[in-house]
Amino acid sequence: MLSNPNNSSFSLEPVATVRPLAPYIGGKRMLAKRLVGMIGEVPHRTYAEVFVGMGGVFFRRDHKPTAEVINDWSEDVSTFFRVMQHHYVAFLDMVRFQVSSRAGFEKLVRQDPSTLTDLQRSARFLYLQRLAFGGKVNGRHFGVNAAAPARFDITKLAPMIEAVHERLAGVVIERLPWSEFIARYDRAGTLFYLDPPYYGCERDYGPGMFDRGEFEALAEQLRSIAGRFILSLNDHPDVRRIFAGFTQHEAEVLYTVGGTDKAKVAAELIITEGAR
Repeated sequence: MLSNPNNSSFSLEPVATVRPLAPYIGGKRMLAKRLVGMIGEVPHRTYAEVFVGMGGVFFRRDHKPTAEVINDWSEDVSTFFRVMQHHYVAFLDMVRFQVSSRAGFEKLVRQDPSTLTDLQRSARFLYLQRLAFGGKVNGRHFGVNAAAPARFDITKLAPMIEAVHERLAGVVIERLPWSEFIARYDRAGTLFYLDPPYYGCERDYGPGMFDRGEFEALAEQLRSIAGRFILSLNDHPDVRRIFAGFTQHEAEVLYTVGGTDKAKVAAELIITEGAR
């Protein structure tokens, strides 16, 4: 168990890491180890993740505090994790006979998720995210990798789904606008992790999810919170300007997209409020 020598009430207990169930655009797989290390160094009683996506950081943490809360304004994401938490056996029955199919993928892309039950919506979401090129959310198209096995294989997914179900025990799942979520959970002892859309890529998540002007509002709110925060974003001159006054840690990450051999180096920033 990890603890802060200056305050024994902030303790973290070990927890098994879990693989996220599908790719998600902007996921932090290549940066997760560094982020998890930084999270573990901050004393906190509550871990609150503002833009959880598919949980690329949340599930890779190897210690947890007393309370955990995850949030995403995407109804697909929030519904999916509620189903994983409460109805995973019924969910497994629903997806048991799915196969990786371009025709099936394109049929589900055309489907309106608002017409589906929570179980159907979650099954659709997982199928599309597993098979979409680059983990795209908006403007998905069928991903192809001729050198890899099918990406929707229930024999491999079933134990992963069970592990996610078990990891979500005791976790609060919210669907709130980011500002309201921060305000609701802000208190001394809360650590927020924020992974908003990349600056300049706001439309990748669909209409109404996050606008470029919200970065200014986010920086302003973070300046006045009682808790602590760690925020990850792409390294852009406007990001450095908007979050001026905070500590900005530079990072370089090698990314590959869609299982291709082509890789590129991306500059990232990890932003914190500095030492307290």
